Amino acid sequence: STTQKQRQELQLLIAELKDRDKELNDMVAVHQRQLLAWEDDRQKILTLAERCNLLKNELNKRNEIVKSLTKRLKFLESQNDSKTIENTPQKFKELSQKVTDATVHCQALEEKNQNLHCLVLELSAKTGQLQAREQELLTMLKLKDEAILETTDHITEFTAKFKKLESALRAAKMEEFSLNKEKEDLKLRLKELILETNKLKDDLCEKTKENNQQQEEIIHLKQENSCLRNELALTVEKAKRKDQLLQFAKSKQARTDAELSSLRQIYVKQQRDLQFLHVNLESSQELRQ
Repeated sequence: STTQKQRQELQLLIAELKDRDKELNDMVAVHQRQLLAWEDDRQKILTLAERCNLLKNELNKRNEIVKSLTKRLKFLESQNDSKTIENTPQKFKELSQKVTDATVHCQALEEKNQNLHCLVLELSAKTGQLQAREQELLTMLKLKDEAILETTDHITEFTAKFKKLESALRAAKMEEFSLNKEKEDLKLRLKELILETNKLKDDLCEKTKENNQQQEEIIHLKQENSCLRNELALTVEKAKRKDQLLQFAKSKQARTDAELSSLRQIYVKQQRDLQFLHVNLESSQELRQ
């Protein structure tokens, strides 16, 4: 009955490990999809940041052009030439139109910059959620490692019991062999007793009783041998379960390695993005100065 209970417990543990393995596989797949979506958003942010820098450079260039044209206009106003004075209003209108266009373009760029800032905040929130999800996955992996260690302890205990049963089986076989040999000796002795029946009737009765007792012991030993064989079959089944648990552990280790590799790649990409954004910030500050 104890063996049956332990067998049922092992079956329940293996079923639970399979369920947890399936849950972890699903969570890893979801995590991979989230990482791909985050990578796409990151690429979009980089593209938009680069486009924003280009627009800022273009705006700065146009501001320089407006400044140079304003200086030229002032210079032309200081001249007393009538032809220059006649052409100046037309040029002033053109410059005013360019300044108006540049102002509208600057406002549009400011709106785009605001939208980009909102998008960066949203992606930062998503990054925090992904980090929390990653911490949750690490916690679940630790719990699964603890469950595997507990199952390994059970398997070690069952292996020790199996070795004890093997030792008992060898001792039973040796005892059975000695009993068979003793039985043969008793048969020879029985033949001698038949020849000496008239003299040794009492001894024959005693030996017969001893023979019956030994036969009962042989039957009892055969029953014990059958029980030991059944226990041996159960032990073989336990060894198969141990192989299944080792395969689960290998699968978990492969998933852990894949997760760590993807996290390292994300960390390297984030460092590169931070360096790129830092360089862009310095360049934008220099342009503003």
